Amino acid sequence: DLPRELHSWRQMSDYSPEMKQFACLLHLYHIKAYDYLRKILPLPHPYSLTKQTLPFLFFFSSWLSNNEAAAGFSSDIFLRLQEKVERGDQACRYCTVLVQDMSLQKQQDWDPQTKRLTGFVDLGPGILDADEAPLASEAIILMAVGISSPWTAPLGYFLVSSTSGRFLAQLLRQAINKLNNIGIVVLAVTSGASARGAETARALGIRIDPPRIQCTFQHPPGSAHSIAYFFDVFHALQLVRNALQCFQKVEWLGDTLWWQHVVELASLREQRVLEPGSPESGRAGTEGSYHLKVNLATLLFSEGVAEALEHLQKLGLASFQNCSGTVKFVRLMSSLCDVFYGRGPYGKEPLLAGNCTKISNLFDEAKRCFVNLTDSVWRYIINSKRKLGFLCFLLNAESLKWLSSNYTCPEGPPSHHLCTHAFSLDPLEQFLRALQQACGSSGSPTCAVFQAAYHKLLASCSLAAGSPHSRGTESPWDTSLSWRRALTLGSIRAQYQPARGRTLVPEYPFSAGLLLPSSALSNALSDLSLYTRSLTCTAGWVAEQLALDLQCEACLASLFEADESRLRCRSVLYIKKLGGVSLPSASVHHITRISERVLNRFGKVAGANKNSKLWHWSLEQKVFQELLGQSPLFPTLRNHLFEGELSINNHYTVLVKEVTRCYLNIRTNPAQHLNLKYPCGRHRLKRLKGKHLFQSPLGSCQSS
Repeated sequence: DLPRELHSWRQMSDYSPEMKQFACLLHLYHIKAYDYLRKILPLPHPYSLTKQTLPFLFFFSSWLSNNEAAAGFSSDIFLRLQEKVERGDQACRYCTVLVQDMSLQKQQDWDPQTKRLTGFVDLGPGILDADEAPLASEAIILMAVGISSPWTAPLGYFLVSSTSGRFLAQLLRQAINKLNNIGIVVLAVTSGASARGAETARALGIRIDPPRIQCTFQHPPGSAHSIAYFFDVFHALQLVRNALQCFQKVEWLGDTLWWQHVVELASLREQRVLEPGSPESGRAGTEGSYHLKVNLATLLFSEGVAEALEHLQKLGLASFQNCSGTVKFVRLMSSLCDVFYGRGPYGKEPLLAGNCTKISNLFDEAKRCFVNLTDSVWRYIINSKRKLGFLCFLLNAESLKWLSSNYTCPEGPPSHHLCTHAFSLDPLEQFLRALQQACGSSGSPTCAVFQAAYHKLLASCSLAAGSPHSRGTESPWDTSLSWRRALTLGSIRAQYQPARGRTLVPEYPFSAGLLLPSSALSNALSDLSLYTRSLTCTAGWVAEQLALDLQCEACLASLFEADESRLRCRSVLYIKKLGGVSLPSASVHHITRISERVLNRFGKVAGANKNSKLWHWSLEQKVFQELLGQSPLFPTLRNHLFEGELSINNHYTVLVKEVTRCYLNIRTNPAQHLNLKYPCGRHRLKRLKGKHLFQSPLGSCQSS
């Protein structure tokens, strides 16, 4: 298919599709072979593959670019970015480029519009029209993210059957070329913390092994312009967790970390704590008691875990003695995460030159720790097979120090401020989750399904800062934490203690909370306090159900009535329980009380189909209308509701909707909820008749 005559290769405009495909494939997969072959054939200069031309129409003439969301770089996105730069939008002047892959199902499909087979490898010039053409198994997606302003732009995707670090390095250089052509300066690139990511970094000229760490590479090669390299922090944290779990015991500079301390914390069972006024203390007793409970939504490397370990050590629990080394390491990792995510004591403001000194001191402390970590037989972990996670943090620290010293100033313009969150893969991960939802399946999509979903998402893409296009219509639980389930205490408990049954406290059968107004017994009841207690216990059950899926420790803590005077951290909760049932917070109880009122008022409408979604939505809407204008709910969540952006699905609205939905589902479908999941297993409820429905008296509970 390729001509042998040299004159056939001289004019790029005369290249056949096969010649374009050959040139692009050879350049991306084997750059040295491409450079060598250019000495024999007059192949185009690599710059020409992404060169911008504006003759009579405003479009990009590039073999690696396409319109209408086809494989390759998106010409429309680059055109819109150029228009913003030409209007003088300073927020678009600096960016970082992210790269990530998405698994695809190998399958060929027939496209009736183009009347061609699809599902094959495509880098932009089109698929190979031959029987030997390989099916695509991965999609490589590139995205640009603003550093001084949180805008995102999906640059394009490439369908491949296999990939390598050198191939990704070439794609990154092509993306940087195209962005530079339209006036955007790329300051950094970010990849996953994996073997392929490390290979990509080395192919660009990065050195990640201490003591000779090289955190920048030149682009174009040999020029004076340098670009920093980052590994995704979340991926690096997973590698660090895996290393600690494998070594179990780690020592450095006189301190010792024991993984068993983390396991004991995650596996800690609820423990009853005596109140000052309890009978055991010798004073007047009070109904109910507080139970110490671990917040399983707490992230492993967080200040909350460090405080929890210290608190349990002060309580004298044997499993947590001598945990000072573990606390020190967890606190160090938490501080590093605060820097790279712009949170904690470093605040959510962009990184300015004034923060550089204290951050540099933290990085120096982390480096001293990581290079001196040893296992139980005194082998340095930095030289072991589990070193990549620690090396990623060391490289990220050097890259951030280089950027802060070269691109920040104390009183500079916004373009000289660095938002450290832009150096993670979070924006691209959110875009990929939206793609997965648009594909309509939880497994790997085919190429045809992927391309249709990408086209749909790209049509609604907005380059404005904080635009919601990358989140799609995914589940409203916190988009920045829902995919980090693997780093919570709950994930560690699941590894060591799989779900198993738990015997309910016999003092109070759980079914007592499900007092149905439609039953003859409930219609005959006249004890209002009994009804209030039943509603309270059902609200507590709702809180327990929602706690199973929450990934935000603050939101989980807000579901229960807790004794905040004991400990001011959300990783260890003191929850009040009556008869084995957790008491809900005043906000949860108030929502369920309003929901019950709405259900009694509108739930008996004649002719209504109570199994339809429309009927349930109408009930939820009436509950929300009742709540409007009342006192704010969940007062402990005011400092973290929006996480820096306005959204209908922030933490506050999500909790209100989920509490309402869960309670209405229980009340309208009681048969489906008589044997539901519980935090420690499933319960088989007792069948009690008549006066034995409530075995023991419950303490009073004030409704909000």
